Amino acid sequence: MSSSSTLSRPLSALAQHVATGLRQTPKALSSMYFYDDAGSRLFQQIMALPEYYPTRAEFAIFEQHGAAIAEALRPAVNGPFALVELGAGDGSKTKVLLREFLRTDADFTYAPVDISAGAMSGLVNGLQQEMPGLQVAPVVSDYATALSQLGSRPGSKGVLFLGSNIGNFAPADRLSFLRQLAAPLAPADRLLIGFDLQKDPRRIRAAYDDSQGVTAAFNLNLLTRLNRELHADFDLANWQHFTDYSPLSGAVRSFLVSTRAQQVRIPALDETFQFAAWEVIHTENSFKFTLPQIEELAAQAGLRVVDTFTDADTDFADVVMAAHE
Repeated sequence: MSSSSTLSRPLSALAQHVATGLRQTPKALSSMYFYDDAGSRLFQQIMALPEYYPTRAEFAIFEQHGAAIAEALRPAVNGPFALVELGAGDGSKTKVLLREFLRTDADFTYAPVDISAGAMSGLVNGLQQEMPGLQVAPVVSDYATALSQLGSRPGSKGVLFLGSNIGNFAPADRLSFLRQLAAPLAPADRLLIGFDLQKDPRRIRAAYDDSQGVTAAFNLNLLTRLNRELHADFDLANWQHFTDYSPLSGAVRSFLVSTRAQQVRIPALDETFQFAAWEVIHTENSFKFTLPQIEELAAQAGLRVVDTFTDADTDFADVVMAAHE
């Protein structure tokens, strides 16, 4: 493939991201590209692993405190409101809240937001069968677009950002994102965010490097996706998954490690990338928090903590926030 023919075609978002990420030092790729169909299936397996506690912990919070969480999200003044969920996925935890709102005859509309039209279609079809009385207004969009539309929604709203996804942001990006979330919120609106809490460092590390190797397959699948979509020639036999956790920073960092000196050709970019032996590609952050850190983060974003719900082992926290009066 000639350079001129490659450059004559616009690059996909994935190709642009890979070009930027692999040209920098250290090399990095975003975890947002983990979730092709195979990646999504692998993550479903991860959530069922004995080492992976976050999903079970948050689900336990919803089962134990569902009524109180629904009450905390419900507007103080009776009237219609929207329950907006960023990154809805399969909605398994949210269904606990939806049933609680339906049980109490709340006048609300569920507005799930997901970038995947396929995932959204599956969620909406499932909800129509399980909860035929539920009003659903799906939004197939990225977070940035959805956030820009939040302020134009009439009535009160509760915004959900569950599953410890907030931990995937680097500190500066996390604060910027929270400020974006806070900007369209009226004082009566509520924001519910899931935070994975700091705990035994060995338990945290094991959750991201399980004994069955499913998390390793999930990380390596990113290279398989680049081979398929960008026609790269990553040899997965020359790569391994590595995860580390720092109790000082609260950061789990995941990497793909080149086990030998090698070069990788990516025809979609008309470029060859050199990798030294044991050079890494940083693929994911997953930060863990303390409750005082969450309070401080909320304050920096112009928010206040209204309620905090934790599981029995204090592994996880779902925190309700609001804009200042």
